[in-house]
Amino acid sequence: MMRTHEFTADLEIVGVNPFVTVPSAILQKIFKAAGKEKSPIPICGAVNDKPYQQNLMFFKGQWRLYVNMKMLKNSPQRIGETLQMTFAYDTEPRLIEQPQPLKEALAANPDAQEVFEALTPSKQLEINRYIAKLKSQEAIERNVARAIGFLLGKNRFVGRDKP
Repeated sequence: MMRTHEFTADLEIVGVNPFVTVPSAILQKIFKAAGKEKSPIPICGAVNDKPYQQNLMFFKGQWRLYVNMKMLKNSPQRIGETLQMTFAYDTEPRLIEQPQPLKEALAANPDAQEVFEALTPSKQLEINRYIAKLKSQEAIERNVARAIGFLLGKNRFVGRDKP
């Protein structure tokens, strides 16, 4: 059974990223539930009663829950605000099915398919997620072509030079 923890936290910022600091007692319980103390740790809960699913991250010597604008409207403008948080280790799988256009393009290009399969699971997820979030057919086609070019070492994709 998933145990939910409640706390209040002030919204802080590092660079351009709003975040909250999770109390150490709750962190220890999350580490135990996750069976690890290495980021990322999948979590879920609510910010001011709005549900979210996010990763707990360790950065610059501190565990942080980054609060994006999907979680909290206008979060960068709300620094210093005290937030009501619920927080739990998320046991739900976070799989993204490979988009069909990418699947077809990889099947048509065995060299790109081989490179894709050799990528770490997180890099595969990054490519799948990027393509899956696109809305227009034109954007999907353009970016699938860019992804194949990237896998073949011809161009950049998702901010990366080489696979």
